[in-house]
Amino acid sequence: MIGSAVQNLITLTDTIFLGRVGEIELGAIGLVGVFYLMIASIGYSFSKAGQIMIARRMGAQELDKIAPIYYSMLSFALSLALLLFLFMQFGGDYFFALFVNNQEIYTACIAYLDYRSAGIFFSYAGVIIVALYTGVARTQVIIYNAIVLGLTNMFLNYGLIFGKWGFPEMGIAGAGLASTIAEGLAFIIFIVYILWDKKNRAYGIFGHKALIRYTESLGDDTIDLPPPPPKINLTIIKAQLKLSMPIVLQSVVGMGSWFIFFIIIEDMGKTELAISNIMRAVYLLFMIPCWGFASSINTLASNLIGQNKLDEVFEVTTKTAILSFVVTMACAASMLIAPEVVLRIGTDNVELIQKSIRLTGVLTAILALFSIAAIYFNGLVGTGATNQALFFQIGCVIFYLAYIYVVVHLLGCGLETVWMAEFYYWIISLVSSVWYLRSKRWQNIKV
Repeated sequence: MIGSAVQNLITLTDTIFLGRVGEIELGAIGLVGVFYLMIASIGYSFSKAGQIMIARRMGAQELDKIAPIYYSMLSFALSLALLLFLFMQFGGDYFFALFVNNQEIYTACIAYLDYRSAGIFFSYAGVIIVALYTGVARTQVIIYNAIVLGLTNMFLNYGLIFGKWGFPEMGIAGAGLASTIAEGLAFIIFIVYILWDKKNRAYGIFGHKALIRYTESLGDDTIDLPPPPPKINLTIIKAQLKLSMPIVLQSVVGMGSWFIFFIIIEDMGKTELAISNIMRAVYLLFMIPCWGFASSINTLASNLIGQNKLDEVFEVTTKTAILSFVVTMACAASMLIAPEVVLRIGTDNVELIQKSIRLTGVLTAILALFSIAAIYFNGLVGTGATNQALFFQIGCVIFYLAYIYVVVHLLGCGLETVWMAEFYYWIISLVSSVWYLRSKRWQNIKV
């Protein structure tokens, strides 16, 4: 379930360690972490289009069409990664200068980004492989890969942030370098696996054209002579862009609104920003199960449509939402039972932990709604109705930002009221997604 939340896992790990350094570093990772999540989400959102297309072909048993989709995704994703890398390297300091008022936090953000930006290549190439294996419903390798990435990032974070085990003491810059190295290692593991995985021959990933004649008794397949690897298909890239652009815009709008959320909170003070970053770390942790279910429902919905089982889409989405709610709430219950223990994820500062406890009830309510709404929304995306999903997302974000502006700048409310913006956001998302799925207007959409 954690494969689709790799960037959240990295940001969470960085936050956990930097929360032990100081309020400046904790505040900075809140801003630059969300910024990098926004950049990474562009690639992940583009890969979702390929995932949906691959799942549709799997449902229709058109296996020979999977490899062209994969290579088209990969070529475009790497080109996009290069452009965004150049933006972060040469425009990142100007970007943060526009939004961050505190000079110490600004300097820390740039120090992190200088090392973190190179990871975009591994991130974008990695999510394309994730899209392939998620689309064909073979996600075990993704889970193992994410575990290796998380453990590597924790090891290197401790060494490079605090100067342990012979590593230089780099502070927040060390967190950026650790995350980039961890992503690079995870990508190498992906490459080794994809070369070793013989089942890829069925999809023609390396130019093998399988006759796909599996026998239960022998458990083997019959392979004819391999043709040349598939060429990059501009027609497929255009189809992927048409399907993915609304998803990409959804991510930019959604993560962009979260970035603005933290920028506004920075104006409230360093302590408020630090508290919000602690809550964000806990939020990211408890989001992980739901994001796994959300990625699964993308595949399931598209696969069912490929099998022409349209009437089962809403039922499967509902069952997945119930499962997501149960698992998320089982995890989040610990926040109500032992809030001091859970909040230590973000910091070991006792004063900040005590000030954060008042937000645990609000965050629990947010997680309850999120665990259901995110599933229905991703079920909607899985049907291919990405334009409609974008329309709903924009509506949610407009309300979200208007609400935050009013409660902070006009009413001067506290953090509890500000964080309720997330609660109302997911209510609107849930109602609109359920309504559209039940309307069945998505049934004529071609992917």
